[in-house]
Amino acid sequence: QVQPVESGGGLVQAGGSLRLSCVISGNIFSLDAMGWYRQAPGKQRELVATFTSLGSANYGDSVKGRVTISRDNAKNTVYLQMNSLRPEDTAVYRCYTRRGYSTNWGQGTQVTVSS
Repeated sequence: QVQPVESGGGLVQAGGSLRLSCVISGNIFSLDAMGWYRQAPGKQRELVATFTSLGSANYGDSVKGRVTISRDNAKNTVYLQMNSLRPEDTAVYRCYTRRGYSTNWGQGTQVTVSS
């Protein structure tokens, strides 16, 4: 089973930056997709960024131009660099992996952006 474990969340002021990490146990090359979603209290889960099986990156509309997803295959790690953070970016960020019909989620890491 491929299990993601996130780290790197925290409290940051508006305009600041954070880098989240997602270490993936198991064979990362067998995955069809991996990436990040977020969920704020009272809101639906929202796509942040994801890699498709072809290796291309997709971004949610609310974060385009401010976040970058990257990966280090040697470290089995996916990163999410977030810049120009806004209070509305406050949420629990969760890493996921997908292989076929199976999706695995990490526990999540809290990101709080103060105004």
